[in-house]
Amino acid sequence: MSLTNDPVTNVRPCARYRVVHETRYNYASTVTLSQQYLHLTPRSFTHQQTESHLLWLDPAASDSRDGVDFFGNATRHVTVSAPHDSLLVHAESTVALYARPGLEVLAGSLPWESVRAMMGTDRSAAALEACRYLYASPHVTPFPELEAYARPSFTPGRPQLEAALDLAQRIFGDFAFDATATDIATPLEQVLRGRRGVCQDFAQLMIGCLRSLGLPARYVSGYILTHPPEGEPRLVGADASHAWVSVFCPVLGWVDFDPTNRCLVAHEHITLGWGRDFSDVTPMRGIVLGGGNQALEVQVTVTPLQP
Repeated sequence: MSLTNDPVTNVRPCARYRVVHETRYNYASTVTLSQQYLHLTPRSFTHQQTESHLLWLDPAASDSRDGVDFFGNATRHVTVSAPHDSLLVHAESTVALYARPGLEVLAGSLPWESVRAMMGTDRSAAALEACRYLYASPHVTPFPELEAYARPSFTPGRPQLEAALDLAQRIFGDFAFDATATDIATPLEQVLRGRRGVCQDFAQLMIGCLRSLGLPARYVSGYILTHPPEGEPRLVGADASHAWVSVFCPVLGWVDFDPTNRCLVAHEHITLGWGRDFSDVTPMRGIVLGGGNQALEVQVTVTPLQP
């Protein structure tokens, strides 16, 4: 089964993966009703095709409706009406990845000031669509310190994509990965001051820097293939959800950068969807009646397949 919401290239894929994403909630008391909004279907677009997708719940959903959000991402609303003390959401997908622009294209992009100027004059469909990622959003509000941090990368006349990669690499060098330093509500001011966080923080920090300069940038939610230590087998559940940044380039379209790993996104990043920030593409959010305290467990396994 092919699930497509954007055009997909017909060339041979450079990589294929099977992704299993399991989310389990354990509740202190019985839940009588659960309604959840899911972004768990990998997106199909020029550089990725979702070949198959399966999603099931335990207890089973009493109602399930597929949809598409404002940004074109596949969604699913589910309702569980059977009383339950735990909820398991299992998503399993097969995706094929296609070649993206490489490092050789970065120096050939337009000067970043030219791109900024185009955002006020270009009336093409692509530029107008990019403008929705130009302004403040719930978790990304540009402020002067973000622009000041970005400026050493965005020197006068520098090619936009070359500067964006330099910014991603500086974030990697200046900030420490620390899963205990932040949560989903931590403001960018605290992230910038504390110089610690996780992939979500680093992606939103880079987005804030770019928007503070007048450049469109969007938040990408997905997965990344991790590599076990040499000689050891891949572990089930050892991978994780990931986040990175997509930068609008008038010549190439959207080009993705991963500040957590200081790299241009290539063939090991699997896209779930994109939006203005984390709040637009949360993998799972909803409401429950009852339950009391809850414990959350998430396991992700990314398995390479033959292209």
